[in-house]
Amino acid sequence: MRLFIGGEWVEPEGGHYEVVNPATEEVVGLAPEASRGQVHEAAAAAKDAFGSWSRTPPEERAAVLDRAADVMARDAEEHARLARAESGATAGTARAMQVAVGIARFRRYAKGALEPVEQPLPPQISGAGPMGPASVLGAVAVRRPVGVVACITSYNNPWANPAGKIAPALAMGNTVVVKPAPQDPLSVYAMARALEEAGVPPGVVNVVTGSGPAVGEAAVDSPDVDMVSFTGSTAVGRRIGEVCGRELKRQLMELGGKGAALVFDDADLGAAVRGIGSTFSFYSGQICTAPTRVLAQRGVYERLVEGLAGYAGRLTVGDPADPGTVVGPVISAAHRDRVEGYVELGRKEGARVVVGGARPAYDRGFYVAPALLADCTNDMRVVREEIFGPVVVVVPFDDEEEGVALANDSDYGLIDYVWSGDVARAFRVAARLRAGGVGVNTIGRNMEAPFGGFNKSGVGRDCGSYALHAYSELQAVVWPG
Repeated sequence: MRLFIGGEWVEPEGGHYEVVNPATEEVVGLAPEASRGQVHEAAAAAKDAFGSWSRTPPEERAAVLDRAADVMARDAEEHARLARAESGATAGTARAMQVAVGIARFRRYAKGALEPVEQPLPPQISGAGPMGPASVLGAVAVRRPVGVVACITSYNNPWANPAGKIAPALAMGNTVVVKPAPQDPLSVYAMARALEEAGVPPGVVNVVTGSGPAVGEAAVDSPDVDMVSFTGSTAVGRRIGEVCGRELKRQLMELGGKGAALVFDDADLGAAVRGIGSTFSFYSGQICTAPTRVLAQRGVYERLVEGLAGYAGRLTVGDPADPGTVVGPVISAAHRDRVEGYVELGRKEGARVVVGGARPAYDRGFYVAPALLADCTNDMRVVREEIFGPVVVVVPFDDEEEGVALANDSDYGLIDYVWSGDVARAFRVAARLRAGGVGVNTIGRNMEAPFGGFNKSGVGRDCGSYALHAYSELQAVVWPG
């Protein structure tokens, strides 16, 4: 495997590092270790390509994105096997939620490239004065591409997450330097090969990788990078934000989450259990939108805990290649130890470990048993901190006021959830929650809706047309009528 810089496959100056299968601990492949200089070369190549790509007719940009989606779809099964091997996702998740969603995002932004970028504004009548004679001034606000975008992606979805950055950025006429997560970068190189086959011009897409933080740091501080789009932890996002702030670079940050799920006495408990249970079953809880912090009204508290315990106990933990597996491994041994450490911490803090707490009996692989911690309080670290694993904590509350207060007592604010049979109450509560999104009686997402967080969960919004806005600057054009 080589780096992709300026339309060429370039030998990495730092050699290669191993990408490990989280289920088997076997080596999936070797990823390139870019030098700092090579990252800056990639950014320079993107800057050189920006002028012509930004002036390319939208129809041509759309055609490239559509052709890339065709190539990805042609090889979808191969891509799904690779995604499963390097990320540890189950076969179904790799196929339907990683590769298929990545392809869908290229399709969506092929259409997005054709969306109008001009917004007409009301004319303004100006009287005679120091600025000139009396006139009627017309105006239009036009979205222009930002320039070179550094796309730094997360390990939990090596297809959908990069596609959600690359496709709208290219649709708007930007060029990109993509720095995938070190744990599963091989899928992004497959995406780059598809774009190359689709005819993306040299330098428009560049991919650089590394096993440590140096490559990402070089991408962020490159003087040729105009914007950083990052998905990952709040701690890393803060450090990136400091660099962007000094250089006044645009930012799009999708950071951590600790989603509150308020379950009221009149809720459909079966639906609530299935929704909250996705924390255990979807990518082993390694998802920032998961409803990991359950706030249960006392009238249903015990029944909800019992339902969640039964749900978790029925889940099959094992090899993600097995069609019957529901819960695969987490991404690494270090992360497995971290998740298990939080479960033990919860026990020491006074939580009741209802389910989980023991490592599954596998000789190889980074497996964590789904865990349910009940009788929690909002001051516990397991309630306040993002665990990013198959762990659900449950806190009781008495009335609506207390439930809302507990939900908002958090450093995060990405997506919260409300389960209630009273739709009016559910929407009333949603309006009071300090979160970028609220699911009412569902964990589903509308991919045209804006996505992003309040508080320390991020800066900016993407998805749908909002992503096109995120990767653009507004320019005002004024003329005499």
